[in-house]
Amino acid sequence: MTQPSDRPESSTGPGDRSVRLAVIYYSSTGTITELAKAIADAAEKAGAEVRLRKAAELAPQAAIESNPAWAENVRATADIAEATPDDMLWADAVIFGSPTRYGNIASQLKQFIDTLGGLWQQGKLADKVYSGFTASATKHGGQETTLLALYTTIHHFGGIVVTPGYTDPSKFADGNPYGTSHVGGPETPLDDEVRTAAGVQARRVVKYTRALKAGLSEAG
Repeated sequence: MTQPSDRPESSTGPGDRSVRLAVIYYSSTGTITELAKAIADAAEKAGAEVRLRKAAELAPQAAIESNPAWAENVRATADIAEATPDDMLWADAVIFGSPTRYGNIASQLKQFIDTLGGLWQQGKLADKVYSGFTASATKHGGQETTLLALYTTIHHFGGIVVTPGYTDPSKFADGNPYGTSHVGGPETPLDDEVRTAAGVQARRVVKYTRALKAGLSEAG
């Protein structure tokens, strides 16, 4: 996947790359990084212009270096730009990704979201499409509550939540209607089932963002 960091504004028509999608995530040991890349790649193939962004790391260096997978992920993602409020303004749609943290999103992603108060007050976060994905180390590790907690924030934004639901047969294998999710850590790579689910979610977000933009344009 090409790094879609700072492409110029698209000049093509609504039938081509008219959807601007920001994939904004936090990952410690790399699982969410891989999911984010899979979603970004699928969205690009669906015709979206994509920015892949990571939330800034807040953990002390000693904590990072104590976990080899964490340290390696930090090094491996050094070329991925950190998310800024400008990415939210630019985007027509945002897909957030976070590992589960006690049934909630990670503090690093929450900190980024908490910096968006100024945009929220101006109504700049409303009327965009949002979705989310997650991963946990255990089967009942809080994946659904993590995504529901994220979507509570989106309701405050005035955003439009688009989930995969069970709109594709592959979702019955993945089993999470709220968003793509994966069980396992860095030693459990993403399988075809999860990558398929990521593609379904990305394409659905692009499809309905495109439809929303077209409808709003026609409505004036």
